[in-house]
Amino acid sequence: MPPSASTAFPSGEAAAPLPGVALPPLPPLTPSQAAGLDDPDLLAQCVLEAPLGSSQRRIGLGLSGMYCAACAITIETALLKVPGVSDVQVQSASQRARILIDPARVRLSELVEAVQRVGYKAWPDSAARAGHERLRERRKLLWQLSVAGFCMMQVMMITWAQYVASPGEIPADIWQLLNWACWVLSLPVMLFSCGPFFAGAWRAARQGRVAMDTPVAIGMAAAFIVSTGVTFGAQDVFGPDAYFDSLTMFVTFLLAGRWLEMRARERVTQSLEALCLRLPEAVDRAVGVSADPAAAPPDWTACQTESVALSALQHGDCLRIAVGQSFPADGQILDGRTEVDESLLTGESRAVPRVAGQVVVAGSMNLGAPVWMRVERLGPDTRYQQIVSLVQQALTEKPGWMRTADRMAGPFLWMVLFLAGAGALAWQWIDPSRAVWVAVSVLVVTCPCALSLAAPAALLSAAGALARRGVLVRRLDAIEALSAVSRVYFDKTGTLTEGELSLVALEWQGRRHDEWRTAVFAEPLARAAALAACSQHPLSRSLVAAVQAWQPVHTRSWQDLHEEAGKGVQGRDPTGRVWRLGSGAWVLGPDPVSSAARVWIAPLDAQGQGVQDEALGFVFDEVFRTEAAPALQQLQQLGCESALLSGDQHERVVAAARHLSTGAEPLAARSQATPEDKLEEIRQAQAAGHRVAVVGDGINDAPVLAKADVSVALDQGAALAQSQADFIVLGGRLLGVPAAVTVARRAMRIVRQNLLWAAAYNFTCIPLALMGLLPPWLAGLGMALSSLFVVLNALRLGAHPAGSRPSA
Repeated sequence: MPPSASTAFPSGEAAAPLPGVALPPLPPLTPSQAAGLDDPDLLAQCVLEAPLGSSQRRIGLGLSGMYCAACAITIETALLKVPGVSDVQVQSASQRARILIDPARVRLSELVEAVQRVGYKAWPDSAARAGHERLRERRKLLWQLSVAGFCMMQVMMITWAQYVASPGEIPADIWQLLNWACWVLSLPVMLFSCGPFFAGAWRAARQGRVAMDTPVAIGMAAAFIVSTGVTFGAQDVFGPDAYFDSLTMFVTFLLAGRWLEMRARERVTQSLEALCLRLPEAVDRAVGVSADPAAAPPDWTACQTESVALSALQHGDCLRIAVGQSFPADGQILDGRTEVDESLLTGESRAVPRVAGQVVVAGSMNLGAPVWMRVERLGPDTRYQQIVSLVQQALTEKPGWMRTADRMAGPFLWMVLFLAGAGALAWQWIDPSRAVWVAVSVLVVTCPCALSLAAPAALLSAAGALARRGVLVRRLDAIEALSAVSRVYFDKTGTLTEGELSLVALEWQGRRHDEWRTAVFAEPLARAAALAACSQHPLSRSLVAAVQAWQPVHTRSWQDLHEEAGKGVQGRDPTGRVWRLGSGAWVLGPDPVSSAARVWIAPLDAQGQGVQDEALGFVFDEVFRTEAAPALQQLQQLGCESALLSGDQHERVVAAARHLSTGAEPLAARSQATPEDKLEEIRQAQAAGHRVAVVGDGINDAPVLAKADVSVALDQGAALAQSQADFIVLGGRLLGVPAAVTVARRAMRIVRQNLLWAAAYNFTCIPLALMGLLPPWLAGLGMALSSLFVVLNALRLGAHPAGSRPSA
């Protein structure tokens, strides 16, 4: 700008956006569009949560056109006016809404139209649609940035002569011609490139609010009106100088910052959305193959297939899954051998082998070879869909303190407008030529975008980092609580131990044999496993699994099979001998050989009693998860105390505490604890000043999980326990617990850094702008860089690999 130029206009004279620039409300839905949105099946797909004992449903909507917290408040206000809506949370960082509705009173089309009436777009929550909308917005923003940047360069070249010329060196008519050229080049910037700022300000104004874009739009309009007045000969009213160079420059800087911020925010949510895009759109289904599992298997090499949409699948369908394709449903492999990537479902980065007869889960990736599978669970019944529901909840949930911070943005923006007006009046008395320049600088530099992005960007980035580690976040505000945890209570059975008992020893003729994988026991074990395969008892399954891991289990032609509940299974072998497999009292009578064995197998004599000399006993015991001890050790390194809280017998809990101890002293433990005892233990720890986390998996853990400051459930545990948990650990990987603590602490450090930076930036730049030391172009650059800084700082949470070791 010329040396004597200023760059703003008193804010009161440009309170409304320029005609033709502000976007009107979007057109209403057509009848066919409304009918499609009101499909009950579509509404069911949007459901994120169904509160117990209530007919209400919490659904998700995807949004576009949002840039700040004030946009979120505008949409929340519009949705709350719809009858049947009782609660709304709009997350500006992920551009999603979480709405509690009464399905009997509100339709999906009414919600979409309510959002469109205030100038934004909405659709049923879909990561694929969200990615498409973000791409469209990014391309449009890139065009706006390109136009502003090109026009800025042309304006700067034209005004360069005005900068370097001595007074009177350029004739008045040439000076006026230069201003005319700058005015023409600034028109595309105002009518096209400034569109996002004017549209955002106009949307808020229609709701009687101010948005982050309001002061910026006022500054842009003021600078353009003043410069236009000078160009058209009204120098006696607006002064001698035009400010097109400063106008186009800070518009370019703001758009560049917004584009970079948009790209950075995409990276924050992409890791979470990746979980929602794993299913194929179409699959190859076998033609003419019986869905009956008992039917004879067909010749898979000659089987004909048809391509069908995912929505057309039914239970029992036989599908061919190609290499590189995701499994569309939970089911069982019928033919073939492959390796499967289940990293997005379990957190396990290594591929796992899968053969005929084994189970595969929806969303996992086929990496090895083409296989055939039978569909057993579809849609919401699959484990994948349950995980997707948790991810959508994390993308739309907003902590209460963040909602309070968003609502503080309105008063802050009114204060900005007041400061800009006061600054302009003060400089009108000090130096009228700089009054507008100062007002525009204040309006631009004080936009609190960085403040509104400081926390959500970091928390969403933390949720994405945890998802890559196999930990799903159900409540974003639990990340703050987890960062302050000082004591972690673990349930023992099913949490620190595997879900099923494992074979650890054999009882044979009065002696215990811990090393049982020998040729001596090969034939008796094979017989026992073959008989156990005829039973569905958990111990029978454990016996079969243990023997199969050592030697093949061949099917025997058992006859006269029958199973007695709570006792065992009996059958006749090909030689005619009758065998029993089950409890000691049922197999051997009231005085078994040893009480250490949980299961026995023996032939029956003529009187129907088990033959003691040929009896073989199986000793089962709990097996600790391989990650149990390392997880406790890493928690200790993080300064977190660990303790056992179990309802199991005292001796077993004490033994577990010794086994898992990370130091000279055994782990703190409480045994034979009822749910009430566990609640009392949590209360006492909290009263002593501890922030408590509880890790569990059972139904009896649900009250304790609800009472704790932070609750963690294993995805293999009870659904009720998961419903009360703040975090879900996939695949039972206990190392996810210390990893979550580490990420939570880093996230809160980054939140504090972002908030400190945003506060320091505003408290530093506002006085500089009021003192006239910050030109508008520099104010625009500072605002853009401050927002970009907090988002890039949040992205550091995802910079560490998933397997990195937690550190304090």
